[in-house]
Amino acid sequence: MFNYLIKIEYDGTNFVGWQSQKNGKTVQDAIETSLKKVLKIKVRISGAGRTDKGVHAFAQCANFKTEKKIEKEKIFLESLNYFLKRKMISILDIKKKNENFHARHDAKLRTYEYLIINRPATLSIFRNRAWHVKKKIDLNLIKKGAKLLEGTHDFSTFRSTKCSAKSPIKKMTKIKIGKINNVIKIRFSSKSFLQNQVRSMVGCLKYLSTNKWNIEDFKKVFKSKKRSNCAPPAPACGLYLYSVKY
Repeated sequence: MFNYLIKIEYDGTNFVGWQSQKNGKTVQDAIETSLKKVLKIKVRISGAGRTDKGVHAFAQCANFKTEKKIEKEKIFLESLNYFLKRKMISILDIKKKNENFHARHDAKLRTYEYLIINRPATLSIFRNRAWHVKKKIDLNLIKKGAKLLEGTHDFSTFRSTKCSAKSPIKKMTKIKIGKINNVIKIRFSSKSFLQNQVRSMVGCLKYLSTNKWNIEDFKKVFKSKKRSNCAPPAPACGLYLYSVKY
């Protein structure tokens, strides 16, 4: 049995999420359908991150097992991408791994990037690919709030009521913030995340940075561990699975 790791880029706008489900088109289903066309056998893939409806990826990772050895990887990628090109999915790379490797379980660090366009004018190029915030954002306040989120904490405030994780305790390894003109990028790195955690944190940082909350309000909401105190989550369109490290 051969085990392969693939790196995937996709626009999640027209998908109900990564994970296979009955209520609509998913990224996983699209890739598995294309793999079947290329390999002539049915295979299942396991993704490193279960991105939600409308969430994108620069470098999602997934693995699949097959009894067929892929001899010419370049030709394999070209064939697979041929079937995926109209679905806004691209397979960027493929690597052979040991039989026990698992894309989700073996991931040591995941990084999500959230993209905000801070300007009055409506979005054209970034429509469905960023959060359009018209009100002026204070970047220093985002940095102050983000600093409080780094480290090991109970992130219950930012946890979806549907989250199935056993514990709300997570270690936020690093939060990196950058701005070029009116484009703000916030990168969150952790071994794993709670459902809706990143979007909920960004929603609260937006409240802080637009002076709807002060820093003490932000602290109280975070420490309350109550989902009902959380700001509305940032929209899915601005979120990207940026990288996965093994």
